[in-house]
Amino acid sequence: MNKIITIGREFGSGGRELGRRLAERLGVAYYDQEIIQEIARRTAMSEEYIQRVVEQKPTALLPITIGHTFQFTTDGVDTMAQTVYREQSDIIRELAAKSDCVIVGRCADYILRESNPTRIFVYADMESKIRRCFERAPENEHLTEKEMRQYIQKVDKNRAVYYEFYTGRAWGDWHNYDLCINTSGKDIKVLVDSLTLLQR
Repeated sequence: MNKIITIGREFGSGGRELGRRLAERLGVAYYDQEIIQEIARRTAMSEEYIQRVVEQKPTALLPITIGHTFQFTTDGVDTMAQTVYREQSDIIRELAAKSDCVIVGRCADYILRESNPTRIFVYADMESKIRRCFERAPENEHLTEKEMRQYIQKVDKNRAVYYEFYTGRAWGDWHNYDLCINTSGKDIKVLVDSLTLLQR
């Protein structure tokens, strides 16, 4: 069985960077945005729409796509969101079966639970998350500190709702992970160095 590491993360915690650096250090595949791109290829939905769906509880979102119509199931949950999750699950399982890898987000820890992955959750205090977001913000983004704080809280809330809807588990609850990493005020590269040393 392949060695699989899944990364759950709070927005701005540096979890994506940690996952990428860890994959590079271990010499294994890294999957994040590639999963969205593959869902788009298989379904003909736009990446923009899929990105909106994958971190929120299924709602009546209007899909931006070609050749698809919006549908509802009898319980009111849109079938487009269900399709995205189903495709996402299939792709994640295929990637995990292919080779050793690091997979960021997208309920991978739950989807691959029978493969017994190493489940990591990355978090940080709000000040560190705000600072990291400002450091990585595009030049044309001009949010105030208050606006950035509200945005981070919104993204994390959406991630929690999405994760809990599909898994029945509490997002960020340490019981659901093998390792929780606090990146507050830390250099991600140094943290990855420590993680890889522990594996020796």
